[in-house]
Amino acid sequence: MPTADLQFPSLADLEAAHRRILPMLLPTPLLAARSVEAALWLKPENLQRTGSFKFRGAYHKLTRLTPKARARGVVAYSSGNHGQAVACAAQLYGCPATIVMPQDAVREKVEGVLRYGARIIACEGGSDERRRIAEELAATDGLEIVPPYDDLEIVMGQASVGLEIARERREVRQILVPVGGGGLLSGVGLAARALLPGVRIIGVEPAGADDLYRSIQSGEHVRLARVDTLADGLRTQSVGDLNYAILREVVDEVVTVSEEEILEAVRTLLLAEKLLVEPSGAVAFAAFQAGKVPRDVETAAVLSGGNISQDVLHSIIKR
Repeated sequence: MPTADLQFPSLADLEAAHRRILPMLLPTPLLAARSVEAALWLKPENLQRTGSFKFRGAYHKLTRLTPKARARGVVAYSSGNHGQAVACAAQLYGCPATIVMPQDAVREKVEGVLRYGARIIACEGGSDERRRIAEELAATDGLEIVPPYDDLEIVMGQASVGLEIARERREVRQILVPVGGGGLLSGVGLAARALLPGVRIIGVEPAGADDLYRSIQSGEHVRLARVDTLADGLRTQSVGDLNYAILREVVDEVVTVSEEEILEAVRTLLLAEKLLVEPSGAVAFAAFQAGKVPRDVETAAVLSGGNISQDVLHSIIKR
């Protein structure tokens, strides 16, 4: 969809999307944080199906395909969490799935994709190369592409996170959301803006993958030449075109966190909150814990995933 012609989905549209996927979702209620002396609520999407919020958008996308398209099969490109989500959603529909993943993908995420019965094609290079291969497969094999974030049906599925936060805690005045490609932040921003007038929507990025931060600061859609962060799920070089168009309207601020702050957040969430969260999923909590955002207003932080590698987990525990 050309962004110049973009019409934002209405609240009714977002609620309809939520109803489509609700029967397949696992409940992730807001949890009061115990490790900080502030009104902080945690949205533990690490407890969602496939261990991340990505299932919401992937399953919603598949609900919008025709039975004929699902029978031909789907293809996705992913560093891990989106791939697992598409594989799981496809399995639920009895739909063939192919996932294009980086050769150095986290082993546990690769195993997750295989566990849901999908075929994996490993490739070198970054997200652009994975996307190119997926598009070639779609063209040659007649597969439907399930994009990770730059797609309105995906965004509408992810918006269910924002709907749930707003309905459960109407007192929330600030929502912190991790940013990779921008699908989750776009959806949460649209939903929360519709239900919570005056709420501040804040995106959080690793300092080594700060394309949206630079975009907001410059007023131009920035694409990074390279990214460098342990948070493998946030290693996108740029947010999607559709996502950027939405984010310019719904985001109040973007902050960045260091690798040290991310690791400390993972450690705190594990030891104090008893939640296993991967580095990508911990950046919103990291921003709050490190004082990058106001702490005197009621806040919700999305913990976007929990598919952490054993090596990273061992290193954090040893700290």
